[in-house]
Order: sequence, then structure tokens, then C-alpha cells
Amino acid sequence: MADDIRSAVDFYTRHPISVDIILEKLKAARGHLDGVTPEDLFAHDQDHYGGLAANDALAARAGLAAGMTIADFCAGLGGPARYFAHRYGVDVTGIELTPARVAGAAALTKLVGLQDRVRVVQGDVMAPPLDDASLDAVVSQEALLHVPDKTRALAAAWRVLKPGGRLAFTDWVAHRSLSDADRDLMWRGMAVATLYSPTAYGALIERAGFALEGAEDLTPAWGVILTERLAMYRKLRGEAEAAHTPTGHDAFYESYVRLVELVNERHLGGVRFAARKPA
Repeated sequence: MADDIRSAVDFYTRHPISVDIILEKLKAARGHLDGVTPEDLFAHDQDHYGGLAANDALAARAGLAAGMTIADFCAGLGGPARYFAHRYGVDVTGIELTPARVAGAAALTKLVGLQDRVRVVQGDVMAPPLDDASLDAVVSQEALLHVPDKTRALAAAWRVLKPGGRLAFTDWVAHRSLSDADRDLMWRGMAVATLYSPTAYGALIERAGFALEGAEDLTPAWGVILTERLAMYRKLRGEAEAAHTPTGHDAFYESYVRLVELVNERHLGGVRFAARKPA
């Protein structure tokens, strides 16, 4: 297909949620963009599964507290980073590969006045531009699936964390092996590079030097969330078709439909991992 995904950067450059769409929704809700607060933005800029509640659960696993310095691997448009800074009083550096999302994150962060505590920089989480042993926590949400070498990303997290620092993240897992056709579709539609079983993923974390402290199965909750999101996406595509306007990336839609089936059939799913770098 001509619109197949060829890389994670390609996927997120063409992602259906962009800074322009967020600003349009924000303006529609408020009537203007003057005096926007972080709370105004949170209703529109959280693109991960579970919204603010998922942020709070991840913050608890990471032990976030005022004054901590953390990194958000694959930070996207910076929604969680801004939330963590505003809600928990932490300083956040997001690492994001896609230039358009780095620029979008900067614009949204400046809009709500959090640029002194949040920055999203362009970089690769397999080799992030962060100092050794400089951070209290590393977090990430539904993004490491795009990373071709999770071992390098986990080693990078271990490197940048202080002794005793915490790693907390959610990611896709494969409860059962996918068919070749499904693996191809997940790559073409959503740039899914690597998937592991929960057990194999936990072993990767431990081999990176971490003490694994928790692996919470999120698959049932994700099934509900993804089914609801697909219904919303179908509605938007139908409205676009009726208006004779572009309906979006076809391969993404096809892969999303199949993802919902695979999660509800428990072929794919999600896990929230928590680990600690030994002191």
C-alpha cells in the first residue's frame, strides 16, 4: 500500500493526533487560547491508554515526588511530562525521535507556562542525550514497542539513573505469537518493531541490571479502552467520508481494527512494569 508506515518517525509524523488538532479542540472548548492552564490542556493532550489515571498509576510505580528529576522515554507531544511536572512537582526531560512532535511539545509546554520544568528534546532512547547517573526515575507509556532494540533502551535507562533510581513504564506485550500477516500489519500500520511475552520482557529488564518489582497485566483494561477508542475513530472516519474530506491513514485504521481484536482475544496486551536500579 502506498501509505504504509516505514518507520516510527513516519508513523508519528502522520499520526491522527497532532499539535494542530489539540489546539483546535482546546480553542473549541474555551473559545480562545488566552490564559491556558495545564488543567485546560490535560483534557486534550493525553494520547496514551487510560489518560490521567494511567499517569497517576505510573507515577506511583516510579515513586514520583516533588524535586525529583526524571526522563520520559518516547515523550511524544509531552502530555504526560507536563502532567507529572504540574501534579507532582518534578523536573522532566522528554526524549522524542520525531521532529514534528518535539516542536509540538515545545509549543504546548510554552502555552501553559511549564517550560521551566519540562523540555522535550530530539533524541533516540537507545542512546539518549542524558548524563550518567543523573536521574531519579525513567518513565514511558506505550512507546517502546517502536524501539528496534529494547535491550539498548533498557541499558540506557540503567545508565542515566542514579543508584536506587526507578524505572516504570507500560508497553505492549505478546501473550501469544503473532502470525506473519499480523506482524506485517502491525509494522505497516503502527510501526510495531519488537514485542515480547511478559515473562521474556521481565527477563530483559533484569538482564539490564534492574531488580524487577512488578509486572501488572493491563490487557483486560486495554481491551475496553481500545474498543471505545476504535468506535470513536470509526465515527470520525465516517464523518470525514460524508464531508468528502481525507479519512486518515488507511493502514493505521486497518491495523487498529486488528489490534482491538488481538487484545480482546488476548494475543496482544499490555503490562505496567516497575523496577529499581540497585543502590
